[in-house]
Amino acid sequence: MNKSHSLLLYFQKRGYYVCQRIADRLGIRAKIVRTSFMYLTFVTVGFGFALYVFLAFWMRIKDIIYTKRSSVFDL
Repeated sequence: MNKSHSLLLYFQKRGYYVCQRIADRLGIRAKIVRTSFMYLTFVTVGFGFALYVFLAFWMRIKDIIYTKRSSVFDL
């Protein structure tokens, strides 16, 4: 039980914030997006989790490609 709890805390602290970023983009609360992913995962037997992992990967790639530059000289 202790090992699973520490694993859960690790993912909560160092996650990709997929639900938060989707909620910010749509203008809704992150709690609604999280519960939607949970229900989607239970109803479709894992599709919600696969979608979440895909979105996390896609957002990470987008962040790497589109980095903000602070000045013109950073080109």
